[in-house]
Amino acid sequence: MKSIYILMAFSLFMYSCDSTKKTVKSGGDLPSIASSDTLRIANDSIEYEIIIIEPGFNSWLMTQPPKTFYGIEYLETRNQIYVSEYNRRVYSPGYSKLLYEQEINYDSNVRYGLEVNYLLYNYFKYFETTYNQKLR
Repeated sequence: MKSIYILMAFSLFMYSCDSTKKTVKSGGDLPSIASSDTLRIANDSIEYEIIIIEPGFNSWLMTQPPKTFYGIEYLETRNQIYVSEYNRRVYSPGYSKLLYEQEINYDSNVRYGLEVNYLLYNYFKYFETTYNQKLR
């Protein structure tokens, strides 16, 4: 009798460890995980595009002050500093290529607008917090 209970417990354990999981495919109204962690903003008239693919960035962004909290001049100035330091680390051998994969092309003479500057600024804040990096 005791062996039957052990066999049933083992069977229940094996059943609960089922490796097949049902997945919800993206379609219609349901965003996929990849799309929920990807932000893309593009403007063909001045030929720029910003794509942020970072797990958790969108949920972190919702906890930050709104776009109107910062002035455009503040965001542009901070982004120039952040981009300059980030790009320096891309080409420096002492920094991880996993964190600093490619250069960010940010031209201080181009007016990208509030939304792009806001997202870029918050990405750098997220990057600093998440990866324990200081870009200032």
